[in-house]
Amino acid sequence: MKITYYGHSCFSVVAGGKNILFDPYITGNELAKNIDINEIEADYIFVSHGHFDHILDAEAIAKRTGAQVVGSFELYNYFTKQGLTNVLPINPGGQASFDFGMVKAVIAQHSSSFQDGSYAGVASGFVFKTNDGNFYYSGDTALTLDMTLIPKWASLDFAIFPIGDMLTMGVNDAIEAAQFVNVNQVMGVHYDTFGFIKIDKSDAIQKFEQSGLKLHLPKIGDSINI
Repeated sequence: MKITYYGHSCFSVVAGGKNILFDPYITGNELAKNIDINEIEADYIFVSHGHFDHILDAEAIAKRTGAQVVGSFELYNYFTKQGLTNVLPINPGGQASFDFGMVKAVIAQHSSSFQDGSYAGVASGFVFKTNDGNFYYSGDTALTLDMTLIPKWASLDFAIFPIGDMLTMGVNDAIEAAQFVNVNQVMGVHYDTFGFIKIDKSDAIQKFEQSGLKLHLPKIGDSINI
């Protein structure tokens, strides 16, 4: 599958012939200043939780592309009030069929609120089963034993984990998370954007290698195939 990184926790995966975008936060990210959101293709936009650094550009991209926005019931209500009509609610434990495959929402251990402080529902991750392969995007989360349930639902080809620490898992916990879900290919997100989540990328890659795992850290705007 082709994965394109747009900075912070925003990336897209091409699966089943569809462009699936995650947690669009681009125009507010100085590190992604060379990314034009008007050039991003999206058939679906999955939003893990309501923090500004995960939803900032979702509305604009959805209105331009007509992409279906998928997230918790509270996010469904929020985006509907913003005038979006192609929105689907899915909470942890729920699953849905799409034209590219199946998706199950799972719990993420993290807070979730909108910019005004109002409640944005529980934070989520998403597990995907497609004809091109299976993958797990954990969203912003701490390491949790709930991850050990994921292989019971899908045999994964890769996972996307936050590695910036402080607000989410750091590198060491992401390594254990990879072991929990039985993957050896991981893409790291949610690092370097803010001062308190800057990491030593060479050290992170080395730690994954020492555990027999491959950590992918593509440059913003670059694509990789897993």
